[in-house]
Amino acid sequence: MAPNDSAETNGGTRGPAAGRRKAARYIVPVAVAGVAAATIGLVPALASSGDPDLPKISAQKLIEKIAASDTEQLSGTVKISTDLGIPSLGGLAESFAPGGAGGKGGSSADPQERMTELASGTHTLRVAADGPDKQRVSILDDTSEYSLIHNGDQVWAYDSKSDQAYHATEDRAGKEAGRDAGKEAGRDAGKKSGHPVPEGVPTTPKALAEQVLKAAGPTTSVTVDGTAQVAGRDAYKLVVKPKQSGSTIGSVTIAVDAANGVPLKFTMLPSSGGKAIVDAGFTKVDFSKPDASSFTFTPPKGTEVTEADDAKAEHKAGKGLGDLIPGADAAQLGAGGKGAGNTKIIGEGWSTIAEITTPGGTGIPSKASGDVPAEAQQFLDALGDKVTGKFGSGTVFKTRVVNALMTDDGKVYVGAVTKDALVKAANSAS
Repeated sequence: MAPNDSAETNGGTRGPAAGRRKAARYIVPVAVAGVAAATIGLVPALASSGDPDLPKISAQKLIEKIAASDTEQLSGTVKISTDLGIPSLGGLAESFAPGGAGGKGGSSADPQERMTELASGTHTLRVAADGPDKQRVSILDDTSEYSLIHNGDQVWAYDSKSDQAYHATEDRAGKEAGRDAGKEAGRDAGKKSGHPVPEGVPTTPKALAEQVLKAAGPTTSVTVDGTAQVAGRDAYKLVVKPKQSGSTIGSVTIAVDAANGVPLKFTMLPSSGGKAIVDAGFTKVDFSKPDASSFTFTPPKGTEVTEADDAKAEHKAGKGLGDLIPGADAAQLGAGGKGAGNTKIIGEGWSTIAEITTPGGTGIPSKASGDVPAEAQQFLDALGDKVTGKFGSGTVFKTRVVNALMTDDGKVYVGAVTKDALVKAANSAS
């Protein structure tokens, strides 16, 4: 077993920066990202046969090994297990949608419509990738299968249960312009070009690891904590922990393939204890080139095909990880993100809190005001805890990752921090 070794990240750490440069070579592109967004990851049941005896490696060297990984071809089976601590939405999605429209009129194969089912529970997936332009993700059920296929500029999704398909064509010029213009400009370019599905969503253990390592800084401790075997492959265990108090995240463990540096498993544990928030990785993995047939699709005869229209594509392109997974944007704030417009950033690192002033300084809509349907109000009440302080009064809405304090005078404090940390921030800002 490799002995423990540690490296406290700081402004001079090369690993995360190098990881960002390499990230684009492996992160599953937009087509696959769209379907797997709400999961935060790909998760495994480990076939462990004891901890392998591997050469010593420092945390810095292991981070560099992740950054240097250039594997772009793989296939395998994964399990997704996510517990964000969010009550079941049931039919409330339509209540929160503008005009109560929800997903009416859409296709059951639409990736945007299928994301939420992966936000909780355990799911089995089959995945394949061959470079940045060919990916496939299939969600396997007992009697049906949902597949999302990206091949060049073509995006297909197919739901075998309903025999419905979704088709979109990427604007390649718009996509390249977006890459060159940077993250924010890229998002805007995506909207203008009618990009079919959201960008920037991590869908593999490697992509998840890169998100965490981006946030590593003086507030983070990074250590190597022994070895493991994941999907039959020897791996080092990289453990990332906040140094600060007040974060809802206790630790993140990343199992890194000892041979090629690819993260094979990602586990995020809450600071409050209990089961993992996210447990992501492979049960089987093969790094050889997948068969080309994995990325071809022709709708079966009689399939109902929905084509992505411009208005719908623009709506999808505007969605990002933070729109789909509570906590994603808060984690990015920890990487040094800055507030914009009516947002102010309080603190740094894992204890970062965003202070947002709502338009018009209005508080939480209520059933009494007629702004919220009864079903939606029940959902809000189930999440919220009433709190008071120097700031006045408000309600804290909780998940296992992100908490948000909404004050009665129209301020919102949100972050991957505890309720007490939110109240303290609100009091300090008063």
